[in-house]
Amino acid sequence: MAVTERTVRAWANRIAVNVKTAGSGPPVVFLHAAGGLVWDAFLDLLAEEYTVYAPEHPGTTAGDPDAIKPIDDLWDLVLFYYEVFDQLGLDRPAVVGGSFGGMVGAELAATEPNRVSKLVLIAPLGLWRDDAPIPNWMIMTPEELSQLIFHDPDGAVATQLLMPSEDEDERIEAWLSLTWSYACTGKFVWPIPDKGLWKRIHRITAPTLLVWGKSDRLVPPLYAEEFTRRIEGSVVEIVERTGHLPHLEAIGTVGPLVRNFLRA
Repeated sequence: MAVTERTVRAWANRIAVNVKTAGSGPPVVFLHAAGGLVWDAFLDLLAEEYTVYAPEHPGTTAGDPDAIKPIDDLWDLVLFYYEVFDQLGLDRPAVVGGSFGGMVGAELAATEPNRVSKLVLIAPLGLWRDDAPIPNWMIMTPEELSQLIFHDPDGAVATQLLMPSEDEDERIEAWLSLTWSYACTGKFVWPIPDKGLWKRIHRITAPTLLVWGKSDRLVPPLYAEEFTRRIEGSVVEIVERTGHLPHLEAIGTVGPLVRNFLRA
């Protein structure tokens, strides 16, 4: 799949955000997780039927780490993304978000319900339960994190994401980049992860699909109950033998599931 990249300026021209794009068809905005944007097979699958726009969260772009500075809080981030939508010429795109990106997608759909046509949340952050506290992923080692987010911590997907190279220097560079992305996105998730979405989530009117891995130990599946209870008409799919990244560990199941939901 041919992926192009463009720079969009927003927030009174103070922030340049990289947006990766591929495919053709109705627009879908993909909001990536806290660790940064990786164009993967799941996005390729969506791009077979849709025009996928994947912006990098402010600061996580290697070329402009200072882009995080003008955005002070989550409210700023939500308004910033509406401006990005406008710059891309997107009126009411479908939004797909995973983990941190899912939280941002939910906030976008709750703040201005008419800006999001459909919503897919893949193991989103954003709610909190005292009986199932979400651990601080930002201070974990790759080994600790792997145990929480993957059904198979020693599997191919885990190895590819957390240990992308056999070269020690390249692994260190990759981990530093990941840590910086955590720092940038972490600006919007403290306290983890309750930023008040529970007060606004009832405003979501877009048809909503929730996808959760049954083996998710970072944001356990019982949070799916919280989201479906609070978003009227939403549906949830619990995917066996997957963790916090079901769209990667079970792409053959989740990819068609998401495409069919967007198409319906």
